[in-house]
Amino acid sequence: MTEIAPASPARGSSVRNGGDLVVETLEALGAKTVFGIPGQHALGLFDAMGRGNLHFVSSRVENNSAFAADGYSRATGEVGVLFLSTGPGALTSLAGLQEAYATGVPMVVVASQIPLEGLGARRKGMLHQLDDQKASAANVTKSQRLIQHASGIPSAIQDAWTEAISSPQGPVWLEIPQNVLLDPIMVPPVEDALAEAADNPPRIELVREAVKWLESAKRPAIIAGGGTRRGKAEKSLLSIAEKLHAPVICTPGGNGAFPWNHGLSLQSWIEDRYMTDLLEDADVLVVIGSSLGEVTSNYFTFEPRGMIIQIDAEPRVLESNRPGLGIRADAGQALAALDSALGSGRATMPDWHGSTPEELVKESLAKVRARLESQDLAKELTFMAAIREAVPADMQTFWDMTIAAYWGWSCWDAREGQFHSAQGAGGLGYAFPGAIGAAVGLETAGKPGRVLAVSGDGSSMYSIAELATAKQHNVPVTWLIVDDGGYGILREYMVGAFGKATATELARPDFVALAESFGVPATRVAPEGVGDALRAGFAADGPNVVVVETLLKMFGPTHLAP
Repeated sequence: MTEIAPASPARGSSVRNGGDLVVETLEALGAKTVFGIPGQHALGLFDAMGRGNLHFVSSRVENNSAFAADGYSRATGEVGVLFLSTGPGALTSLAGLQEAYATGVPMVVVASQIPLEGLGARRKGMLHQLDDQKASAANVTKSQRLIQHASGIPSAIQDAWTEAISSPQGPVWLEIPQNVLLDPIMVPPVEDALAEAADNPPRIELVREAVKWLESAKRPAIIAGGGTRRGKAEKSLLSIAEKLHAPVICTPGGNGAFPWNHGLSLQSWIEDRYMTDLLEDADVLVVIGSSLGEVTSNYFTFEPRGMIIQIDAEPRVLESNRPGLGIRADAGQALAALDSALGSGRATMPDWHGSTPEELVKESLAKVRARLESQDLAKELTFMAAIREAVPADMQTFWDMTIAAYWGWSCWDAREGQFHSAQGAGGLGYAFPGAIGAAVGLETAGKPGRVLAVSGDGSSMYSIAELATAKQHNVPVTWLIVDDGGYGILREYMVGAFGKATATELARPDFVALAESFGVPATRVAPEGVGDALRAGFAADGPNVVVVETLLKMFGPTHLAP
């Protein structure tokens, strides 16, 4: 009987193993960068990466590795790839994966596992052992797979990549036991791999029904959520809005999906009650890529009186908060079909109680501005305007869950750049590692450019260790830390609800000295100096930090001042 010899060594290695198959398959699928942290059970994977061409960015905390892979994907439109070690490493990533899952960011996550003989509790007490590691990821990933044989690695990764990019997009979890990564293999080197997004078009009878509603609507309006951007539906959205003469408002996730200064743009003031009133008055409301959840519904005060057409790739979202005509489809495909079916558009102009749509938009934005000016918010308005003026039009920005970001949700004109925040799951610490991943991704894609991260002092401490990552890789990220001495938004919520705040005040470091201890240049400025400080940071090389000590307030979104 003839013995089958192992495949020939590849890329200078004496022995190929399962780790090589992981790296080869990812490269064949087009991956160029991987984020993560090495671990004992994953050493075969990292050893194989040394024989390949993947660029590895090692974060200091796994959660931040997940945020970085997320930011890489958002900035480039490519799949983010994350390598995790077993047990504590895998579990530490979950909050970052929750954000990616909630926001629909395509990622492939490869986690190591204990050796096969320890799986299923047959041998207890192994280092990092969990009863069922992949079950821990079930709430924050689209699917989870355990690969038990090296020959199954290429197909499993190819399938995971396909699932990650198919709408609704999101992270997909794979785990591979230590011995499967390490043992020699006879599988030949991976030469090609193919992953194409599954088609997710709208059903034609639903498109026809939606067109019927819209052609007879007297007051149509549109809410553009994050799915609009993920589906690359901006061009179709603009065409439909102009055909219908329909005002468009963007959610925080949809910020940038519609031109900010267009005559039909209500911008992103979704949390202002004037905008809620307007949307409630629409007789047909088109909701794209949004669940009409907490923020979009102005904290569930939204009571629409008209009919709703809801388009979303995730079937669980449809009618989850409001009844309507639910169309399960990728936003890009759905809006393209709707745009085509609308033809040349409406024959008559909508009538908003005697006002044209453009007049209504202008009046509504003026009301919002007047409300803001009546609430003693000159410092906040000036501060946000100074940041916007300093940031180049095409720069991508990443925002933590901080008061500045809450302002950004409503007032930030993304222009030619992109606005990214952690509003999907709402965890702290997203901005800086997300911006690191974005900057790495833009460089890899041949579009090098600086990225801005904005955090509070509380949220910045979640990712402060990544100053080492930024310095090690000389990543062009400017990190703006707005230091108000505590969890500012929680302080404001508690004072508003209970008259006082409890456990919101924080001891914090000297952020300038701390950044400089990592070898990262930093400066502290007063609020009125933030614009000049940012411009100087943008002109520098590598990472830098700008610290502003100030207490910002939120605007009151109702008819009463706070």
